[in-house]
Amino acid sequence: MASPATVQHPTVRHLTPDAFAADGLRRFFEYRDLGIGAATDGRFHAHVIRAREGYEARPEWHFRELDFQMVYVLKGWVRFEYEGTGEVLLEAGSCVYQPPGIRHRELAHSADVEMLEITSPAEFATKVVG
Repeated sequence: MASPATVQHPTVRHLTPDAFAADGLRRFFEYRDLGIGAATDGRFHAHVIRAREGYEARPEWHFRELDFQMVYVLKGWVRFEYEGTGEVLLEAGSCVYQPPGIRHRELAHSADVEMLEITSPAEFATKVVG
């Protein structure tokens, strides 16, 4: 079992007007860090992702160098494409586990989409491929 994180108390992040930032992995999304990376010494990361007004998806095949990644749709819908699987539509209440290294891309999303993404570790590389 992994060693416990340094933080030995609950970590709480409340929603604030400036909680979302447009400095994440994709230009067409905004991200709200939930503080899990700091609370777990980087073993995990969790953030809420939402559509950025005026931006459309730019389908780009990529994969992530990480151990774990899941996405849970809180609101709206998003359509992904996975190598070997094809297109998958996720709507509010849908969850997807994306295996390490799977090639995928985001094809489209609703203007109101919001998703919870959890990864391990918190820091990882994203590689764009053909």
